[in-house]
Amino acid sequence: MKLKRIEVLSSDEIRAINSSTLTILTKVGIKIDSPSARTLLKKNGAEVDNNSLYIKLPESLIKEKLKEVPDSFKLHGPDGKFNFEVNTTSTQFATIGTPVKIYDPSNKNGVRKTVLADTIKQIRIVDSLKNINCSHVDVWPNDINYLSLHAHCIYQWVHNTRKPYGLGCLGRVASQDMMNMASIIVGSDEELIKNARFVGFMNPTSPLHLPQLMTNGLEIFAKYKQPTIIAPEALAGSTAPVTLAGLITQINAEIIGGIVLAQLYNSGAPVFFGTVSTITDMKSGNAALGSIETGLITTAIAQMARYYSIPSRGPGGITDSKVLDVQCGFERLQTLLVSAQAGINYITCAGTYEETLIEALELLVIDDELADIIKRLLKGVNVNEDTIGLDVIEKVALSQKKGVNYLGEAHTRKFMKDELFIPSLIDRNRRSTWRKKGSKDIIARAGVQVEKILQSFNPPEVENEIETKLLNYIKEVESRTLEYYKKVEGISAGTVSLPGTEINVKDK
Repeated sequence: MKLKRIEVLSSDEIRAINSSTLTILTKVGIKIDSPSARTLLKKNGAEVDNNSLYIKLPESLIKEKLKEVPDSFKLHGPDGKFNFEVNTTSTQFATIGTPVKIYDPSNKNGVRKTVLADTIKQIRIVDSLKNINCSHVDVWPNDINYLSLHAHCIYQWVHNTRKPYGLGCLGRVASQDMMNMASIIVGSDEELIKNARFVGFMNPTSPLHLPQLMTNGLEIFAKYKQPTIIAPEALAGSTAPVTLAGLITQINAEIIGGIVLAQLYNSGAPVFFGTVSTITDMKSGNAALGSIETGLITTAIAQMARYYSIPSRGPGGITDSKVLDVQCGFERLQTLLVSAQAGINYITCAGTYEETLIEALELLVIDDELADIIKRLLKGVNVNEDTIGLDVIEKVALSQKKGVNYLGEAHTRKFMKDELFIPSLIDRNRRSTWRKKGSKDIIARAGVQVEKILQSFNPPEVENEIETKLLNYIKEVESRTLEYYKKVEGISAGTVSLPGTEINVKDK
């Protein structure tokens, strides 16, 4: 039988959290900065307080919009040939994070600032991996103007991978840039809407706040039906109650608030019921992503997502470690294992460490192998007449021939690939063999694999017409001003760092 899911909430506890969530959203409300979003909600029966900006949602509206969310959807690569399904029963693996530094042992600090060349390498490595099906703007290139970063990353996406891509809901303008460039790549808006290429990231601000920039971006992603992760980054004890039950209830309300808005923008817009919430370390005051409580929170959100029949997203392979040490190893496996056993449908954060702030290309290939281990674990033990193998047990046990064992049997050849995980990075050799191969640790072995992938990479072909249109589009993005962007987004000066600028936003 397959491995059973782990659960931290009983049926009664799930109903209690759902009931308390409805109380929060109907009695307290959720703060929404965007005037247009508040107007839309008011038209649909919400009670708007224009002073506090808190919006109280009718229970009937909440229940109606939760039912409109699809329980499955597909993500496609640029040319559509590669695709995979996200649903409420399977588990997919992906990257995420916004590292601004990268592991570099040649640097005296062991890390350095990321540049566009690192972004390209990361995309190419993910393209080659067996289990990690989607990359995102994980490696933020410090050598690219922040205002045009999103456009440059999409340009590199189509040139360096056959898999889907992910980006933050970085405002209405930048998000529209993303859709316009993707439409150039895939041929039309209609094709993009029909066959999604992007994963969006919308992070509510805890407690109970949907910020304007993210809300503006959510509108564009929803209108183009690009699956969007709605995932609070709450910290128990600082931005959420210190009790896990309190935090789970609060972020449940924040997620549902975002879902209601997404469905009002476009009924049937696909979303992930997400989390990257954790605890506040009471000694340092910092977030503790590698903590065991992260796993408990993630497990609860997996259960709540199933309660609403919505695909879930949670973190895995995350660590607070500052170096590639034992802590880095056990925390990343711990969080990955719990997310998978909890039944999270889209597990992210491969390739990162130090709270996802630093990228290591070596960890990408290690995490791909860990995902293989997890997938084998989830398969459990298959028990039937063939797998029990009474005939081969009797044959080997009663054989009088010297040297007869299971290694030479057809039963072993038939089942070994399905039954046994065969690693490529994990070393199981005797010490003498390990020494002959250079006495390399797993980071060094992963580094060798990274170089092999990059040296043998064969980039996708991009038609000349598409190439010209994309380069012209990037020039247009680079010509815009930050002040105009702030004006278009309705963001006051000094409110937030902005990754996009002016564009003519199309109504969809």
